[in-house]
Amino acid sequence: MYALQQTGLLEGGRQASLGEAELEATPTLLALLVDELAHGVLLVTAQCRILHANQTARRELEHAVVLGADHGELKVLMPADAKAFQHAMAKAVAGKRSLIKLATDGVDFTMAVVPLQRQPGVPCERMALVLSRLGVSESGVFGAFARSHGLTQTEEQVLVFLCRCLSTPEIAVQMKVAVSTVRSHVRSLCAKTASSGVRELVNRVAILPPIAPLPLGQIH
Repeated sequence: MYALQQTGLLEGGRQASLGEAELEATPTLLALLVDELAHGVLLVTAQCRILHANQTARRELEHAVVLGADHGELKVLMPADAKAFQHAMAKAVAGKRSLIKLATDGVDFTMAVVPLQRQPGVPCERMALVLSRLGVSESGVFGAFARSHGLTQTEEQVLVFLCRCLSTPEIAVQMKVAVSTVRSHVRSLCAKTASSGVRELVNRVAILPPIAPLPLGQIH
Protein backbone atom coordinates (compact mmCIF):
# COMPACT_ATOMS: atom_id res chain seq x y z
CA MET A 1 0.00 0.00 0.00
CA TYR A 2 1.01 3.59 -0.38
CA ALA A 3 1.80 6.07 2.38
CA LEU A 4 0.98 9.74 2.05
CA GLN A 5 4.03 11.82 1.17
CA GLN A 6 3.43 14.07 4.16
CA THR A 7 2.29 12.22 7.25
CA GLY A 8 1.92 13.74 10.70
CA LEU A 9 0.27 13.40 14.06
CA LEU A 10 -1.57 16.11 15.91
CA GLU A 11 0.21 16.46 19.20
CA GLY A 12 -0.55 19.20 21.70
CA GLY A 13 -2.39 21.27 19.10
CA ARG A 14 0.44 21.17 16.55
CA GLN A 15 1.47 18.76 13.83
CA ALA A 16 4.40 16.54 14.75
CA SER A 17 6.19 14.87 11.85
CA LEU A 18 6.80 11.15 12.00
CA GLY A 19 10.37 9.90 12.05
CA GLU A 20 11.91 8.10 9.09
CA ALA A 21 11.43 4.66 10.66
CA GLU A 22 7.75 5.33 11.33
CA LEU A 23 7.22 6.55 7.75
CA GLU A 24 8.82 3.41 6.37
CA ALA A 25 6.56 1.25 8.55
CA THR A 26 3.36 3.09 7.60
CA PRO A 27 2.58 1.09 4.42
CA THR A 28 2.99 -2.20 6.32
CA LEU A 29 0.81 -1.01 9.18
CA LEU A 30 -1.87 0.18 6.78
CA ALA A 31 -1.83 -3.17 5.00
CA LEU A 32 -2.23 -4.96 8.34
CA LEU A 33 -5.12 -2.68 9.24
CA VAL A 34 -6.94 -3.20 5.93
CA ASP A 35 -6.46 -6.97 6.31
CA GLU A 36 -8.72 -6.86 9.39
CA LEU A 37 -11.71 -5.49 7.44
CA ALA A 38 -14.65 -7.72 6.53
CA HIS A 39 -14.97 -5.78 3.26
CA GLY A 40 -12.75 -6.79 0.36
CA VAL A 41 -10.41 -3.93 -0.59
CA LEU A 42 -8.21 -3.84 -3.69
CA LEU A 43 -5.88 -1.20 -5.05
CA VAL A 44 -5.60 -1.37 -8.83
CA THR A 45 -4.15 0.68 -11.66
CA ALA A 46 -6.27 2.17 -14.44
CA GLN A 47 -5.22 -0.89 -16.49
CA CYS A 48 -6.60 -3.21 -13.74
CA ARG A 49 -3.22 -4.39 -12.50
CA ILE A 50 -3.59 -5.41 -8.85
CA LEU A 51 -1.31 -3.43 -6.54
CA HIS A 52 -2.72 -4.75 -3.26
CA ALA A 53 -5.58 -6.91 -2.02
CA ASN A 54 -6.55 -7.44 1.61
CA GLN A 55 -7.26 -10.94 2.91
CA THR A 56 -11.03 -10.71 2.27
CA ALA A 57 -10.42 -9.67 -1.34
CA ARG A 58 -7.79 -12.40 -1.75
CA ARG A 59 -10.35 -15.00 -0.68
CA GLU A 60 -12.77 -13.69 -3.32
CA LEU A 61 -10.07 -13.84 -5.99
CA GLU A 62 -9.17 -17.41 -4.97
CA HIS A 63 -12.81 -18.57 -5.05
CA ALA A 64 -13.33 -16.76 -8.38
CA VAL A 65 -17.08 -16.44 -7.91
CA VAL A 66 -17.47 -12.88 -9.19
CA LEU A 67 -13.90 -11.61 -9.45
CA GLY A 68 -10.69 -13.34 -10.48
CA ALA A 69 -7.05 -12.63 -11.17
CA ASP A 70 -4.99 -13.55 -14.22
CA HIS A 71 -1.23 -12.92 -13.97
CA GLY A 72 -1.80 -10.06 -11.53
CA GLU A 73 -4.62 -8.46 -13.53
CA LEU A 74 -8.12 -8.15 -12.10
CA LYS A 75 -10.86 -9.91 -14.06
CA VAL A 76 -14.63 -9.48 -13.70
CA LEU A 77 -15.97 -12.90 -14.62
CA MET A 78 -19.46 -12.21 -15.97
CA PRO A 79 -19.72 -10.28 -19.28
CA ALA A 80 -22.59 -8.06 -18.05
CA ASP A 81 -20.61 -7.22 -14.90
CA ALA A 82 -17.44 -6.60 -16.94
CA LYS A 83 -19.18 -3.97 -19.04
CA ALA A 84 -20.44 -2.11 -15.96
CA PHE A 85 -17.00 -2.37 -14.35
CA GLN A 86 -15.23 -0.97 -17.42
CA HIS A 87 -17.64 1.97 -17.44
CA ALA A 88 -16.98 2.61 -13.73
CA MET A 89 -13.22 2.44 -14.25
CA ALA A 90 -13.45 4.96 -17.10
CA LYS A 91 -15.31 7.31 -14.79
CA ALA A 92 -12.67 6.76 -12.09
CA VAL A 93 -9.90 7.77 -14.51
CA ALA A 94 -11.82 11.04 -14.87
CA GLY A 95 -11.93 11.37 -11.07
CA LYS A 96 -15.52 10.23 -10.52
CA ARG A 97 -16.73 7.61 -8.03
CA SER A 98 -19.12 4.80 -8.97
CA LEU A 99 -21.21 2.16 -7.23
CA ILE A 100 -21.94 -0.99 -9.23
CA LYS A 101 -23.64 -4.29 -8.49
CA LEU A 102 -21.98 -7.56 -9.46
CA ALA A 103 -23.87 -10.84 -9.50
CA THR A 104 -23.50 -14.44 -10.61
CA ASP A 105 -25.24 -17.73 -9.71
CA GLY A 106 -27.40 -16.14 -7.05
CA VAL A 107 -24.45 -14.41 -5.33
CA ASP A 108 -24.31 -10.65 -5.59
CA PHE A 109 -22.54 -7.79 -3.94
CA THR A 110 -21.85 -4.13 -4.48
CA MET A 111 -18.50 -2.62 -5.44
CA ALA A 112 -17.44 0.98 -4.90
CA VAL A 113 -14.88 2.25 -7.42
CA VAL A 114 -12.99 5.17 -5.88
CA PRO A 115 -10.28 7.19 -7.68
CA LEU A 116 -7.23 7.94 -5.51
CA GLN A 117 -5.15 11.13 -5.45
CA ARG A 118 -7.56 13.00 -7.72
CA GLN A 119 -6.16 16.12 -9.38
CA PRO A 120 -8.24 18.39 -11.63
CA GLY A 121 -7.42 17.81 -15.29
CA VAL A 122 -5.06 14.89 -14.58
CA PRO A 123 -6.21 11.31 -15.34
CA CYS A 124 -6.30 9.17 -12.21
CA GLU A 125 -4.00 6.15 -12.39
CA ARG A 126 -4.88 4.34 -9.14
CA MET A 127 -8.26 3.23 -7.84
CA ALA A 128 -9.57 1.62 -4.68
CA LEU A 129 -12.21 -1.08 -5.11
CA VAL A 130 -14.26 -1.71 -1.98
CA LEU A 131 -16.58 -4.73 -1.89
CA SER A 132 -19.63 -5.13 0.29
CA ARG A 133 -19.84 -8.06 2.67
CA LEU A 134 -21.77 -11.09 1.39
CA GLY A 135 -23.58 -11.39 4.73
CA VAL A 136 -23.81 -9.69 8.09
CA SER A 137 -22.70 -12.88 9.85
CA GLU A 138 -19.32 -12.53 8.12
CA SER A 139 -18.46 -9.64 10.44
CA GLY A 140 -16.14 -10.65 13.24
CA VAL A 141 -18.14 -8.56 15.71
CA PHE A 142 -21.52 -10.11 14.91
CA GLY A 143 -20.89 -13.07 17.20
CA ALA A 144 -19.62 -10.71 19.89
CA PHE A 145 -22.84 -8.68 19.56
CA ALA A 146 -24.89 -11.85 20.03
CA ARG A 147 -22.85 -12.97 23.03
CA SER A 148 -22.88 -9.57 24.70
CA HIS A 149 -26.69 -9.57 24.62
CA GLY A 150 -27.05 -13.19 25.72
CA LEU A 151 -28.67 -14.37 22.49
CA THR A 152 -29.28 -18.06 22.00
CA GLN A 153 -27.99 -19.80 18.88
CA THR A 154 -31.55 -19.85 17.49
CA GLU A 155 -32.07 -16.15 18.21
CA GLU A 156 -28.78 -15.39 16.49
CA GLN A 157 -29.95 -17.34 13.45
CA VAL A 158 -33.22 -15.38 13.38
CA LEU A 159 -31.23 -12.15 13.61
CA VAL A 160 -29.17 -13.13 10.57
CA PHE A 161 -32.36 -13.75 8.59
CA LEU A 162 -33.80 -10.41 9.71
CA CYS A 163 -30.64 -8.66 8.53
CA ARG A 164 -31.13 -10.35 5.15
CA CYS A 165 -34.54 -8.63 4.96
CA LEU A 166 -36.54 -11.85 5.23
CA SER A 167 -40.10 -11.54 6.50
CA THR A 168 -41.42 -13.52 9.47
CA PRO A 169 -43.18 -16.10 7.24
CA GLU A 170 -40.03 -16.47 5.11
CA ILE A 171 -37.91 -17.04 8.22
CA ALA A 172 -40.42 -19.64 9.42
CA VAL A 173 -40.02 -21.51 6.12
CA GLN A 174 -36.22 -21.34 6.31
CA MET A 175 -36.17 -22.61 9.90
CA LYS A 176 -39.06 -25.06 9.41
CA VAL A 177 -40.97 -23.72 12.41
CA ALA A 178 -44.30 -21.98 12.98
CA VAL A 179 -44.64 -18.26 12.29
CA SER A 180 -45.65 -17.78 15.93
CA THR A 181 -42.33 -19.33 17.02
CA VAL A 182 -40.39 -16.83 14.90
CA ARG A 183 -42.43 -13.96 16.34
CA SER A 184 -41.59 -15.18 19.83
CA HIS A 185 -37.88 -15.18 18.97
CA VAL A 186 -38.16 -11.65 17.51
CA ARG A 187 -39.82 -10.36 20.69
CA SER A 188 -37.03 -11.94 22.73
CA LEU A 189 -34.40 -10.38 20.45
CA CYS A 190 -35.88 -6.91 20.85
CA ALA A 191 -36.16 -7.32 24.62
CA LYS A 192 -32.59 -8.57 25.08
CA THR A 193 -31.11 -5.83 22.88
CA ALA A 194 -33.39 -3.06 24.22
CA SER A 195 -34.60 -2.39 20.66
CA SER A 196 -37.99 -0.82 20.01
CA GLY A 197 -38.57 -3.03 16.98
CA VAL A 198 -37.01 -4.97 14.11
CA ARG A 199 -35.96 -1.82 12.24
CA GLU A 200 -33.95 -0.48 15.17
CA LEU A 201 -32.47 -3.92 15.82
CA VAL A 202 -31.32 -4.35 12.21
CA ASN A 203 -29.95 -0.81 12.13
CA ARG A 204 -27.87 -1.53 15.22
CA VAL A 205 -26.37 -4.57 13.55
CA ALA A 206 -25.82 -2.71 10.27
CA ILE A 207 -23.51 -0.16 11.91
CA LEU A 208 -21.32 -2.73 13.67
CA PRO A 209 -17.63 -2.29 12.82
CA PRO A 210 -16.78 -4.27 9.63
CA ILE A 211 -14.12 -6.46 11.23
CA ALA A 212 -13.24 -9.72 9.52
CA PRO A 213 -13.86 -12.92 11.52
CA LEU A 214 -10.88 -14.78 12.94
CA PRO A 215 -9.81 -18.10 11.44
CA LEU A 216 -11.36 -21.00 13.34
CA GLY A 217 -8.08 -21.91 15.01
CA GLN A 218 -7.74 -18.42 16.49
CA ILE A 219 -11.22 -18.08 18.03
CA HIS A 220 -11.18 -18.14 21.82
